[in-house]
Amino acid sequence: MNRKDAARSWTLRGARTEYTVAVPEHGRWLELVAWGPHGVSDGPSPVSYDGPTPFLTSGDSAPIEYGTDAARPFAGPDLVVETATGDRRVSWDFQEADGDEQRLAVTFADPVTGLRTVVHYEIPADTDVVRRWVELTNTGDAVLRLVRAGSAGFCVPTPHGARVSYQWGQWAQEFQLDHVDLGHGGFTVGSSQGVPGHLYVPWLAIRDQAEPVGPTWGMALAWTGSWEITAERDTGGLTRVRVGRHLPDGPLDLPAGASLTLPVAAGAYSPDGLDGLARVWHQYQRQLAGERLGPRPVLYNSWEATYFSVDAENQLALARIAAELGVETFVVDDGWFVGRPDDHGGLGDWTPDPAKFPAGFDAFIAEVRALGLNFGLWVEPECVSPRSKLYSEHPDWVYAIEGRPITPIRNQYLLDLGRPEVAEFVHSTVDGLLRQHDISYLKWDFNRPRTEPGRGAASQLPDAGRVDLDGAHVANLHRIYENLRRDHPHVVIEACAGGGARTDLAMAARSDVFWPSDNTGPLDRLAIQYGFLHANAPHLLSSWVTDAPGLFDPRPRSLAFRFVLAMAGVLGIGADIRHWSPQERAEAATWIARYKEIREIIMHGTVHLIGGPDQSRCAVQYTAPDAATVVVLAWHTGRLDGAGLLPFRPVRLPLHGLDPAARYRHGQHHYSGSHLQAVGLPVHWTTTHDAELVVLHRV
Repeated sequence: MNRKDAARSWTLRGARTEYTVAVPEHGRWLELVAWGPHGVSDGPSPVSYDGPTPFLTSGDSAPIEYGTDAARPFAGPDLVVETATGDRRVSWDFQEADGDEQRLAVTFADPVTGLRTVVHYEIPADTDVVRRWVELTNTGDAVLRLVRAGSAGFCVPTPHGARVSYQWGQWAQEFQLDHVDLGHGGFTVGSSQGVPGHLYVPWLAIRDQAEPVGPTWGMALAWTGSWEITAERDTGGLTRVRVGRHLPDGPLDLPAGASLTLPVAAGAYSPDGLDGLARVWHQYQRQLAGERLGPRPVLYNSWEATYFSVDAENQLALARIAAELGVETFVVDDGWFVGRPDDHGGLGDWTPDPAKFPAGFDAFIAEVRALGLNFGLWVEPECVSPRSKLYSEHPDWVYAIEGRPITPIRNQYLLDLGRPEVAEFVHSTVDGLLRQHDISYLKWDFNRPRTEPGRGAASQLPDAGRVDLDGAHVANLHRIYENLRRDHPHVVIEACAGGGARTDLAMAARSDVFWPSDNTGPLDRLAIQYGFLHANAPHLLSSWVTDAPGLFDPRPRSLAFRFVLAMAGVLGIGADIRHWSPQERAEAATWIARYKEIREIIMHGTVHLIGGPDQSRCAVQYTAPDAATVVVLAWHTGRLDGAGLLPFRPVRLPLHGLDPAARYRHGQHHYSGSHLQAVGLPVHWTTTHDAELVVLHRV
């Protein structure tokens, strides 16, 4: 880069990485110079291109950071704007930039439409994540229509082909990690459900095919509505990833004088493959948690024990046993409120059922508290049952199309949270429960996507205009979460959506823990958690020990396996512990005590994923921040190769990040750091021993 170009070039610096962008001399866009380890921009750009582009424009091949269809008419724009006359191809010119090594704002303006665009960057201190978002302002005198409203384009050099890693799933099978090799063309994942959804995770990773465990770039979106991520590799070896909102209800209107801030897209870099990239995301999400990154309580949830048959007697019977085991929080799940004997009614009428709690709900909570337990409650405040009192009084509060039937899912409708009066009802309902009752844990569920893209008769009013239903719902959801956290800082909030359908970076900043799946079968859950930890930190992983078999792999596993598995994040129990034997209860109490000894390391430690659920070795390593303690959770996933009747050797788990010259102790066993990294920690599986918790102390 020559001296003249350097005047319009900026480098943002993270803990170990840097991100350099520049405005070319023509001033029509901002483009990437280099993204990688410190010093990567000191040399020719690995992504620049100024050669011929036959049948294309120069912008179609340039590493543009954010471009309209005027800059990228054929290769895929980030933003498409349409005027009142139907014209497109909005273009702009560079105006100014302001920033430092942590933040940058670059402004462009279009003199024809009056569109002012500010492209923002931020790298939070001590992280290697670059946050990007765009602020659009219509300074003209006519409405502008946003046909596409992406947040960012990320450019990655993939000269030998791109390996794209993503996570697919369905209900009860979320976070399945998979990969596709992209020679040329595109690959797209997303959701049109008004939530991130079960089908895909708003997360993607890109590597060059020649270096599968080398430099890796990741992208994610902080948006709790519909979304889309597209990776496209061009003929010149550049893979460009577009990240942003999906607009299932059609274009967005930007009236004259109005502004719109698009969701934050986050980019991450690691030189150490997917495993290293996971640690980058973990560090970032721990910063999002801030002062709320304390030890999560060991909880018991009553759902799988009683389902909708909730009453004070059976709940207290469970709570007494849970307290004896060492549980810290008791959560009553669905079925506690009026009109809820099953999933056909009750939602919206959030009053404790006096028939189920004859002495009063507060008296019941007091009995739970007297056992030394905190109390938690399940709610699903965005949904309403057709048979509820709320729906009979406010049928206009649900998403609907005038003259069309409403689509029920799980026998319920969805409230239009974008309406101010609905948002006020939802907030006041949950806030009221937290103020009226002694609640310290809140499980917020969401069991159906949005199907009707309208507001019924109200949407037919002449002055109603085009409403951003998705955006309004998400904005009010986020605002309610923020207000609840502000007003009830002691309450732990768990985000659930029929399992893992609402996990994104925006929710990671507003909730304390995620429920990743309704599937608690041990081997199924192992695969779910393996994928989850690639995109999310352990403090967000709620995991229960239950009696459930797997839906996709029903092979039985021991109680030890289930406990060690649930210890990989935030430990919970969901089994019907009334039927556990005295021996099982004693074993459970031992595991819970052991978890309490290591959970600070689980929450704060450096994570290494070893092997995987489809391999003979499968483990997660957590290294304490001071490197003095290493926790290893390991699981037997396959056959036993003769179960001791034929020659075999123990499985070896290669550990990472240790001091080769140091010695580490586990009980009577001593190992050098060199041995543990080069040869591995031995684990010996038998027909009765299928999981292991190893705590290594540096001598």
